[in-house]
Amino acid sequence: MWPCLHETTASAIEACEQAWQFFGGVFRVLLPDNTKAIVVQADPLDAHLNETFLEYAQARGFVIDPARARHARDKGRVERAVPGVRDDCFAGETLHTINDARELAPRWCRQEYGLRRHTRTQRLPLECFEAEEQMHLLPAPALPYEVPHWCDPKVGRDHLAQVAKALYSLPTRFIGKRLRARADRALVRFYDQGTLVKTHPRQPPGGRSIDANDFPAHKSAYAMRDIAFLERQAFQHGEAIGRFAHQVLEGPLPWTRMRRVYALLGLVRRYGEARVEPTCAIALDAQMYDVRRLERMVQAASVAPTTPPSPTPNAPARHLRPASQYALPLTREH
Repeated sequence: MWPCLHETTASAIEACEQAWQFFGGVFRVLLPDNTKAIVVQADPLDAHLNETFLEYAQARGFVIDPARARHARDKGRVERAVPGVRDDCFAGETLHTINDARELAPRWCRQEYGLRRHTRTQRLPLECFEAEEQMHLLPAPALPYEVPHWCDPKVGRDHLAQVAKALYSLPTRFIGKRLRARADRALVRFYDQGTLVKTHPRQPPGGRSIDANDFPAHKSAYAMRDIAFLERQAFQHGEAIGRFAHQVLEGPLPWTRMRRVYALLGLVRRYGEARVEPTCAIALDAQMYDVRRLERMVQAASVAPTTPPSPTPNAPARHLRPASQYALPLTREH
């Protein structure tokens, strides 16, 4: 007997682990009631079992044979010991915490109930178990079982899925789909319709595990915060543009300034290298590394013409008057 405060799959597995240690082995067949912690949907022919508990049963090597719902004979086999535990073990006791109940329960099983003669067989339960039943048990597990975490995360547009408050990357073809995820102490496995598609090392809450191969080639550098890639891309457009990007990324926490380099590359695509390159050179000489101000400088810059325009001669005037006619006062002959 193992008292529990909550009826969950984890508490059911914990109770089974305590039972294997108490009996010194694993039962070959387990007869549970139709609790939701073990049986998702009761059926006399093919019950739908909880996948976490089913995986635990496969790991420990026992078979689950749930009691039939609303069947008095099966129900009696499962719950026959409940009145005795309630009235004989706990009635009249003063228990302050759950640990007090867990210390009392195995002691009562071994020293009181196990040494009480059975009314039908007239044998001591502990003596009968050690003589006839213990030899048929499977070996007791040496290591404690780790309860896995199952969930159905959705892969977002950023190629990331959340499992136990941590983020994991997945290939592009799974964007927008819900996958089945299993997380244990070491690994996180993602399944698509029962097929394993991705494995990541387990991360603590708030952590992330990113695989660069999950992203397209033109996005992997941005997803992986590849600062060197951004600098190489800026140098491809010009020496001054590359040096300006290097100055922007210089210093601690360079990934916090990656968006400024994105804006710089956007200026190159919008206005062209021939216009941004000399403006970056002027900004570097003045030790000015503000991308917003650089944009205003590019917008205000005028493109110098390639060849100076040839002067056009003025057309001769058709009617010209002598300059003496503009001298005042005019004489009579003028």
